Amino acid sequence: MRGLRVKNIWEKIRPSKRKLVQLYAALLYNAYLKGFIKGEIYTGKAKYACVPGFNCYSCPGAVGACPLGSLQAALATAHDRAGFYVFGILLLYGLIAGRTICGWICPLGLFQELLHKIPTPKLKKSKVTRILSYLKYVFLAVFAIFIPLYMGFSEGMTVPGFCKYICPAGTFEGAIGLLSNTANDSLYGMLGVYFTRKFVILTALVLACIFVYRGFCRFVCPLGAIYGLFNRFCLIGVKTDVGACNNCGLCVKKCQMDVLHVSDHECIQCGKCVDVCPQGALSLKAGKIVLKENEVRTKALRDEERTEVLKKRRTVSAVVWGVAAVILVFALLWFNIIEPSVNENGNLTAANVGDSPSADAGAQTIGYEPGEILEDFTITCVDGSTFHLNECRGKIVVINLWATYCGPCVEELPYFCEFAETHADDTVLLAVHHPLVTKEVEPFIAEKGWTIPFAIDEKEPTIVWDKVGGTTAMPQTIVIDKNGVVVENHRGSVTKEMLESYYEEAAAAE
Repeated sequence: MRGLRVKNIWEKIRPSKRKLVQLYAALLYNAYLKGFIKGEIYTGKAKYACVPGFNCYSCPGAVGACPLGSLQAALATAHDRAGFYVFGILLLYGLIAGRTICGWICPLGLFQELLHKIPTPKLKKSKVTRILSYLKYVFLAVFAIFIPLYMGFSEGMTVPGFCKYICPAGTFEGAIGLLSNTANDSLYGMLGVYFTRKFVILTALVLACIFVYRGFCRFVCPLGAIYGLFNRFCLIGVKTDVGACNNCGLCVKKCQMDVLHVSDHECIQCGKCVDVCPQGALSLKAGKIVLKENEVRTKALRDEERTEVLKKRRTVSAVVWGVAAVILVFALLWFNIIEPSVNENGNLTAANVGDSPSADAGAQTIGYEPGEILEDFTITCVDGSTFHLNECRGKIVVINLWATYCGPCVEELPYFCEFAETHADDTVLLAVHHPLVTKEVEPFIAEKGWTIPFAIDEKEPTIVWDKVGGTTAMPQTIVIDKNGVVVENHRGSVTKEMLESYYEEAAAAE
């Protein structure tokens, strides 16, 4: 009797195959588990590739880029070059799966469905929610297309409108994901009005999804709006056997999305309609391959045929899950242990530096915190010159971490150029671009007329970024006194007055 009760409980809580696929996709997208432990994001070459679903680039575990974020970056730089890769990958994903991606392999979709399971009164779909479902096309047009294009062409700045002003995934996975790690306590001082506004938006969307099934997907998500345009043509999706369908409408009635018919632009191809169709007219297919079929068709087979079909399905399922498990294990090993870019680059002691001039400090720690001596490095600048840190002894060194796609970085760099001219006699400046390069850096610098030395930290492991404790929370400014000791390591924007105060602090340390 007890065993029967346990079995009944398990039947109620057992996750469906779709939930397992969603969990699998979420883990695969965020396979860099080390990022959650260390409080940093993965910056290896895999980050250039877009995952199909909505997953923030800045999530500590993310091993790929978000397609919507990449689209905005491509549009913002369209005046310099065409984003063929991003447009091509979105076209490929759309033609292959359309909104099947939303229903099966989007981590944000899974999160919304789990929120909706919280026992509360639920808002049912209606003509009003159907009309509101078109709002996501407004968000797509204004925030994901217009703002990046306008700011790119008019200001020469990369402003991903949706990511910057709205994206709940960026707030939850990126900002909160990083801030939850004690290694990033210093980032709290950078929080401002943008974070507060986005946190309020995230809270509102979380609450909405408790009462409304997939509220973000239905009313806000620009990526879902894009994929919905491909639903009529995509290879993978719910297909209708017109001959077997009697137009009873049960599929639409039972669907929790704002669909007018199966596989329209609102359909996330979750396959729930396949289970409720009394005629067995619906099936989830990949071309001619049946991925999910209504039990009505299976039961209609003769005993021998049904046994053979079920056996074949179990075999195929076992093979597919086996291959998937191998892929996941390899991804976890690769991104956390094997790949060179994830090697530890922790602080060293002076004894580890060998014959570096930094060893003059005896037992003083080599590192990037104030009071520590910054480890020596040599990097080639974009103009072909070489910057060697230890050759700058006797002068104050200011290192700025930036990126072309970082609005605050671009806004403050003129201060550094002015500062360099004012203190040219005893100060050396170096601006180092983030390892991720989304546009040609040298033409960008020439267009702005900036005159300080610039370098791109493209190698793995990075030449400068890890040595100075660089994060994705750009800009970042490191000030080093004439003895090579770090005086300031500031994450966030600076003003002219702050630069001058850092200079005075470094000069007083002689």
